Amino acid sequence: MNSFANFFRKPIFSDKRFLLSIWIVLGVIGSLKGSKIHNNYLIFKGVFNHTIQQINLYTAYPSEYHDSNHYGPFFSLIIAPFTFLPDQIGVLLWNLSMGLCLFVAFYYLPIQWRKMYLFFYIVLIQLYTCIMNSQTNGLIAALIIGSFLFIRKEKDFWAACFIMLGVFIKLYGIVGLSFFFFSKHKGKFIVYLFFWAAIFFVLPMFISSPEFIIQSYYDWYASLSNKSVENMTNFSQDMSAIGLVRRTFDIMDASALYIIIPGIILFGLQYIKTEKYNQLTYQLGILASTLLFMVLFSTGSESETYIIALTGVSIWFFIQEEPHKKWVVFLLLFTIFWTWVTTSHLFPKSIRVDIFKRYSLKALPCLVVWLILVYQLITSRGIIKLSNPDEL
Repeated sequence: MNSFANFFRKPIFSDKRFLLSIWIVLGVIGSLKGSKIHNNYLIFKGVFNHTIQQINLYTAYPSEYHDSNHYGPFFSLIIAPFTFLPDQIGVLLWNLSMGLCLFVAFYYLPIQWRKMYLFFYIVLIQLYTCIMNSQTNGLIAALIIGSFLFIRKEKDFWAACFIMLGVFIKLYGIVGLSFFFFSKHKGKFIVYLFFWAAIFFVLPMFISSPEFIIQSYYDWYASLSNKSVENMTNFSQDMSAIGLVRRTFDIMDASALYIIIPGIILFGLQYIKTEKYNQLTYQLGILASTLLFMVLFSTGSESETYIIALTGVSIWFFIQEEPHKKWVVFLLLFTIFWTWVTTSHLFPKSIRVDIFKRYSLKALPCLVVWLILVYQLITSRGIIKLSNPDEL
């Protein structure tokens, strides 16, 4: 283990230009590897085109793509600049943009670079998976981290902007409200949230019409409700604590609330240490817990979503007391390995699909990490205790 760690301590591996080059090269390779444009990107383009045409954003369009859209009407403005480019160039720039958003978010985390650079390697495989599938998970994770960073810097106006961006793109951004108690200007923060919500609600109307956008929000709600039901029997979805419990114990008809509510209670218990709200390691712990929670307790979680969960696992690892205990290092390495191997082709399809996917086993180590983190935040055990630095 020491020789492995020492190998990655060579200067080139921590060089920022080297890391940026890796992320750019991954983006290019992942974008060009397929012989055709990924279906997800075609769905994204469809959101803009159908908003312009004022036709239902959430119905099936088999002549354009398979599956259906589950992004909000505001997403039409996010994808808009890419739709005017040839598809090969558009998908390449889209994937690079998603990766670079997360790169920048990582870069500004208040963690010393001698630790921070390892983040980029921990999520590398998951990043490549997201790029291969033209996913938005890098952007979603970046928005959540960004809202956390802005609240720490007392820039609540932009923190509210990032939270509402995430909400109006794919609802996930709502978890950014978990940092509300860290704000020193809570009244203004609430006002800013309503301000940005109004802005993002109205903006798509400028490329469509008020009537169509309002109807689209009703359609979006119906689409997400139907998808939640479909995810129960789709083994590529619900790779979460919800899916793990329901599928392992064969209680598929059980409401997700029976699992979500205990999760919310545990998440809420993390806030009982009010005297620690201003401590960096505690704040980073809440950030890590938030990133893990949103994946573990969402029926929409899929393989590519785990770049968000692994980001949470990485932060958890770097706030642990040093030198790291052997079980902490083992759990980190096992979680990285497990999140990759459960959906890789290393195992035959009979194991990969009929066991790993069928029982949502990808969620297991991340769930263990989250439960340990919740315990540590509640008891203040096992986490680095800092006097008053701005950087871990």
